[in-house]
Amino acid sequence: MAIRKVGVVGCGLMGHGIVQVAAQGGMQVVAVESDKAALERGLGRIDKSLAKLAEKQVEKGKSTPEQAKAFVEKTRGLIKGTLDKKDLADCDLVIEAIVEDLAVKKALFKELGGLCKPSTILASNTSSFPIGEMAAASGRPERMVGLHFFNPVQLMRLVEVVRTDRTDDDVFAQARAFGEACGKSPVSCKDTPGFVVNRLLVPYMTQSLLMLERGDASAEDIDTAMQLGCGHPMGPITLTDYVGLDTTLAILKGWVERYPDEPAFEIPKILERKVKEGKLGRKSGEGFFKWDGDKKA
Repeated sequence: MAIRKVGVVGCGLMGHGIVQVAAQGGMQVVAVESDKAALERGLGRIDKSLAKLAEKQVEKGKSTPEQAKAFVEKTRGLIKGTLDKKDLADCDLVIEAIVEDLAVKKALFKELGGLCKPSTILASNTSSFPIGEMAAASGRPERMVGLHFFNPVQLMRLVEVVRTDRTDDDVFAQARAFGEACGKSPVSCKDTPGFVVNRLLVPYMTQSLLMLERGDASAEDIDTAMQLGCGHPMGPITLTDYVGLDTTLAILKGWVERYPDEPAFEIPKILERKVKEGKLGRKSGEGFFKWDGDKKA
């Protein structure tokens, strides 16, 4: 079965990007949101992103203005926005990109399991929760995978394709093929905490915060050391501000709760304190650094 029609539940920061790359891959896409304002914001983001992409293609000489306009119109024409989950019933693949709350996600997959056609593949874009728990809630665990895209979806080439012990081999192969159709480089992973990237990245960020907490080095020097010493594009503390301190804390709390004997999963007190103060990173204007938009103040 080829994936021709894709549903995406959630058209926010991650969801709108998934909608866009699926449409760019030539698939019909149904974007579902819970209210009209959120849906309009998400579709507006897609319009801006497509316009920017088309403009760059013309600037680089890769497209004529006419070709760029046709690309935008074709891609946008494949996207349908809706507030009704029933419009997902005939989709070949439905991807969840809603709030990182496991109880809410499980409730959604239970609903999707009863709503979508039997052949529909269900997927979650979660960065930290077990795919197996959501798969069980869906009632069709053999047709469930993780499809973890990275922000910004339109630019980041990676997608982690996650399988559980019960995922059907053909379903997993189709999920990988979908990632490739979206222009991504898929990597395969078992249903392990944080998959590949976050399982390595979050403990690394944690260790940098513990260093800062102990007074081993300043935030600036920790970041500079990792940039110049390891060739990283940004240091781990700046990265934590980008990810969001509340998001990082939520991931760590979930891991510590589920895997209390894993020494790599530890919650720095400095992180808890910042979140309690409302200093959430770049999105709030201050985290471990002060921010003016996307730039450090």
